[in-house]
Amino acid sequence: MFDKFLEKIAELKIVPVIALEDARKANDLAGALVEGGLPVAEVTFRTASAAQTIRAMADRGDVLVGAGTVRNLDQAKAAVDAGAVFLVSPGFNASVVEWAVEKNLPILPGVDSTLGIEMAVERGLNTVKFFPAGASGGLAKLKALYGPYGDVRFVPTGGINAGNLSDWLAHPAIIACGGSWLVAKNLLAEGNWDEVIRLTREAVEAAG
Repeated sequence: MFDKFLEKIAELKIVPVIALEDARKANDLAGALVEGGLPVAEVTFRTASAAQTIRAMADRGDVLVGAGTVRNLDQAKAAVDAGAVFLVSPGFNASVVEWAVEKNLPILPGVDSTLGIEMAVERGLNTVKFFPAGASGGLAKLKALYGPYGDVRFVPTGGINAGNLSDWLAHPAIIACGGSWLVAKNLLAEGNWDEVIRLTREAVEAAG
């Protein structure tokens, strides 16, 4: 299951990071992502509507839906109950990671150092989230981490945008990038799905 998930996001190259306040907009948002050519969503537990949003998107059947900002087991379990098929965390929470690994559920724990990478590798993971990518030293930091960890792959998130996406994706250790610029909060609040579609198509084209 984990390998298939990694293959899929490596194929898509971009994972939209979503903080949606109103779950009633989830279906329209998912539709916009699909129309834009990016049928994947990381719905973050930064809003009270996260579980409802995950359920609404998962029920469509045409979007790879996961949960982001998963910081504890309660959130992890709520996400899976709602239909999430992968988890993403901002940092390395051992209990969440071990629970996911035990259930063979794809998880991308957030790391920004050799310590985090070692903790992931020790638990059988070879792909991690590099977060916050921009604030943690950017591409230069990731290249330095890649030196001793040539067998580890990364999904950088935080500070990724249309202007630097191609630079990040050019590095061989990066299988995909997470980003919120194509699903910005103001666009979601306004229900500006045409702009989400435009930005998504633009990102897909830039990713090649």
